[in-house]
Amino acid sequence: MGAGDIPGDLVGYFGYGSLVNRDTHRTEIVDALPARLRGWRRHWVRRDGESNRALLSVRREPGAVVDGLLVLDRAENLPAVDLREERYKRVSITADELELSGAVPAGCALYVYEACVFDGAEPLEIIQSYLDAVLQGFLREHGRDGVERFVHETDGFDLAVIADRKAPTYPRAVTLRHEEEVYFDALLMQKIPDFASFVR
Repeated sequence: MGAGDIPGDLVGYFGYGSLVNRDTHRTEIVDALPARLRGWRRHWVRRDGESNRALLSVRREPGAVVDGLLVLDRAENLPAVDLREERYKRVSITADELELSGAVPAGCALYVYEACVFDGAEPLEIIQSYLDAVLQGFLREHGRDGVERFVHETDGFDLAVIADRKAPTYPRAVTLRHEEEVYFDALLMQKIPDFASFVR
């Protein structure tokens, strides 16, 4: 879809985690463009004050760049996206912060969702079905180079992984092809200490 075909009353939100995977979207989006967000760093954070489960978030960091997907959606769908991202606050960004192949429609408000950060004593854990959805999205939108940048450029990746791939607990779980499973697991074994023992 070209910029001239896009209707008015749009919003754009930059996805850098599960939103990069179009199979997890629950609104009828208008368009989506692979993009990079300048001046932000992706990292793992605690989901809430009473949990040891990890979520992806971003924080401002000069000089950093985050791969992701700019989703163009109807403004009327934004409350539904806010509900999906209820553990996050919606933060305004500018078109100058984005690198993308197409142009942002004129007058389109742009956002990124930043998680609230909680302290906790328990070590964080990543839900594998959530991570699978994220990695599959990056593979489709940014190729293997993008997946590997995601793994190596996301802070706090030395976490335990909860093996729920066969019985997913992530509500927007996706189905992986066998070759995706093999590739993702091999890559994570290089990054996460004791990954194989976590996902037995």
